[in-house]
Amino acid sequence: MAVDDKNISYRIYLVAVFIFVMAIAIVVKLTNIQWVEGDYYRKLAKQRTVRNFVIPANKGNIYSADGSLLATSIPNYEIRFDAKAPKTETFEKYVKALSDSLATVLDRPGGYYEQELRKARANKNRYYLIARKLSYTNYVKIKGFPLFNLGAFKGGIIVEQETVRKHPIGKIAERTIGYDRIDPATGIEVGKGIEWAFKSYLNGKDGKILKQKIAKGQWKPIRDVNEVDPLDGFDVISTIDVFIQDIAHHALLKQLEEYEADHGCVVVMETETGHVKAISNLGRAEDGSYYETTNYAVAESHEPGSTFKLVDLMAILDDKVADTSTVYDSHNGQVKYYGRSVTDSHRAGYGKVSLARGFELSSNTVMVQAVYDNYKSNPSKFVDHINSYGLNKTLGLHFKGEGRPYIPQPGDKHWSGVSLPWMAFGYGVSVTPMQTLALYNSIANNGVMVKPQFVSEIKEWNKTIKKFDVEVINPKVCSQETINKIRAVLLNVVKKGTGSKLYSKDFSMAGKTGTAQVNYGGKEGKSALYYASSFVGYFPADHPKYSCIVVVHKPNTSKNNYFGADVAGPVFKRIAQKIFTDVPSTNKIKKLDSGIPKQDNSYNQYTVEVNKKSNQIPDLKGMPGMDAIALLENLGLKVKVNGVGKVKKQSLQAGQNISKNTTIVLELS
Repeated sequence: MAVDDKNISYRIYLVAVFIFVMAIAIVVKLTNIQWVEGDYYRKLAKQRTVRNFVIPANKGNIYSADGSLLATSIPNYEIRFDAKAPKTETFEKYVKALSDSLATVLDRPGGYYEQELRKARANKNRYYLIARKLSYTNYVKIKGFPLFNLGAFKGGIIVEQETVRKHPIGKIAERTIGYDRIDPATGIEVGKGIEWAFKSYLNGKDGKILKQKIAKGQWKPIRDVNEVDPLDGFDVISTIDVFIQDIAHHALLKQLEEYEADHGCVVVMETETGHVKAISNLGRAEDGSYYETTNYAVAESHEPGSTFKLVDLMAILDDKVADTSTVYDSHNGQVKYYGRSVTDSHRAGYGKVSLARGFELSSNTVMVQAVYDNYKSNPSKFVDHINSYGLNKTLGLHFKGEGRPYIPQPGDKHWSGVSLPWMAFGYGVSVTPMQTLALYNSIANNGVMVKPQFVSEIKEWNKTIKKFDVEVINPKVCSQETINKIRAVLLNVVKKGTGSKLYSKDFSMAGKTGTAQVNYGGKEGKSALYYASSFVGYFPADHPKYSCIVVVHKPNTSKNNYFGADVAGPVFKRIAQKIFTDVPSTNKIKKLDSGIPKQDNSYNQYTVEVNKKSNQIPDLKGMPGMDAIALLENLGLKVKVNGVGKVKKQSLQAGQNISKNTTIVLELS
């Protein structure tokens, strides 16, 4: 018995020691938490109950030169339903009225919504989707419907908002307007075009506010000195003219479709300022349709072919090694250099012709002889001319991804005996369409080469934040005497040269055709040879207002017509004539210091139209085609368009009720 009592005593002592040790451990831990790790836990508690919230800044708008809205931010709303939130008696009281109300705004009958809402409640669905991509107007309506007007906790309504970037003119110039967004796969910010290049102005600066967590998961703002108000983004005024853009886009699209081409681009630029009034880049999709893809005009550097011959004429006439009247023998359309042949497109050649006539006829043999004979002993002199025109370096545009030119330099490892003659007719070199346009524009601008610009001004309402003045790349690319002779020759290209099909006695144009073989060195099946057809010039020829380049890649050769004058030339002519027949011109530049009412009101007007739910066809006569398309598509209509310009006729009369999947045809003039 004494032994048992002794064992019990040992156990009591053991338990007592264990409790004592645990007590000491607890005291040590509490002391450690209070004094050693106290700051950490206090900070953690604060993070879970007090948090900084971001107040997003409003992104600026992008406007055209005449104040039309090109890009703006519109709020979209998504409404969901927490089916467990309402009490049973509340749900039963309002579910029928809610369903009938939803049917008036959304596309399904009330019975469908009642069935779905009851099913969501039976399944205890706390995140049932009611509608997404709602306008603000419809969001306000639905928020006020029976049951939902009781709020999130009693009525179960869940509202999520996102801001989306909209282009009121649709897909036209979409690639140049561009985008700036976060890639969901990588979380990295990506972008293109004006949106990306001028994001530092457009995006503004987000604000922040401190909030404290209170009951039921809600957060209450804490107003203190740490609160930072958001700074809204500035507006960007682009150089794009919506009328010229519309003309250029549809003129290029028509020709690409006719020739089943792979892709193409067109740029229209104001001669004196370098302001790009229109730019369209269209690539062919698998279904045969065309859409804005790569910015070919800026990014695609390739062998230009005969449009590069302008360089020959500028160098030769400036150095006075030959004149436009100097005669060359085309040698039956073929000359050889180092065992390789240079041939004319007219296989029999042109006989003996002057240098000017050789240029007008785009004779490879004449132009190559003129360059090789005069510069073979000193090729650096010819290449230095090219470098002085800036063709050996990028233009330094704001857009990222500008194509890099390539001009072989004497002494480089790639320089060979054929480099000089091949350069003379646009091969062995690589430039972008925008570079070629800048060079031709300098001839139209009396030798002053200006940098192409896509943005003219940054504004905050009526206040100018920054102006982008004309930027001169080269004050005089060549002598005035050379310029006068070249302008006469470029005019004759259209009058009686390779561009004679474009000639009109009523409207003067000047320019140069180009037809280049691309991938001629590639392997069949990997990169087969194809043609790039181009035309570049300016109009009117006597007093140039605009310069323009058109490049069409890979026209269908089964039509047996892939020359620049036939494929690209008609686009140039249509743009030139439409601009001066459809677009009013002024001799006085707008005063930029004062506000432009159209620009100031455009955003609010568009927001109202895009959010307005109408059941009737609007009267569209006289409205610009692009504005009409944007308005109709936001009303849920399918739109087909014939022609360019303003609405002349509409297939559905104004006031007619809109039914589901209705298609309306617009005739523009």
